[in-house]
Amino acid sequence: LTPALCLSRRAPAPADPMLYADKRALETNLKVNLLAIREKELNYYTQNCQAVGTQAALLAGFAYSGLTQVAIPHDRAYALRIAYLLVTTTAMCFELIAVLNTTLLSMMGPGLALRGPDGSMHPAVDGMMTEYRTAYYCFVLGLVFFHFSAALFSWLIYVHWSVSTMVTLCICGSLLLLTRYAKRVYLRFRLPAEMVITGAFEASDVAAAAGPVVQRGDAASGYVSREQAQLIASSNQ
Repeated sequence: LTPALCLSRRAPAPADPMLYADKRALETNLKVNLLAIREKELNYYTQNCQAVGTQAALLAGFAYSGLTQVAIPHDRAYALRIAYLLVTTTAMCFELIAVLNTTLLSMMGPGLALRGPDGSMHPAVDGMMTEYRTAYYCFVLGLVFFHFSAALFSWLIYVHWSVSTMVTLCICGSLLLLTRYAKRVYLRFRLPAEMVITGAFEASDVAAAAGPVVQRGDAASGYVSREQAQLIASSNQ
């Protein structure tokens, strides 16, 4: 055989290993950048849980003091004493539920995102987003019952009904102002559900922003390959 024929029968040269390494590095950097964006949401809900948990613990301590440090007069009506104990206990229980929920969320949510398998960041953030609402509602209910407990306490301690009535009106006015202010702030910063933007990326979002998805062997028709779109979809699982 001639040397030219031997050269023509040789196997094709393998692909450049540098291209493969660059492709893997690009995919890794893309996943890291996606997780960095999602981490901002994780930190946001973690800080919110810590803030709510601190205030809930404070109110739970006040309610517990109202149960253990207050000498309830025995000459008061039995129904009034029972109502005070039930309302105060309910306020304490709601606040303790908020404390427990926020503590578990601030510990287990970041733990799942940090130590879980690949793709654990997204269920961690979504789970914190859902469970945070429960803790927030418990905190608000505990705050409302705390006001009711203070109003009943005035009827237990003060002998004259006019004093108890004035204290009750002040507490009800405070609760009304608190509700109006909270409603005003909520309406000012309220974001409709259809307008909420999360840190999760879908393959369609990236493809729409960068261009059409290209097929193999047709690199001139777009900028985002099918492999990159699949990588983004897998990172959100």
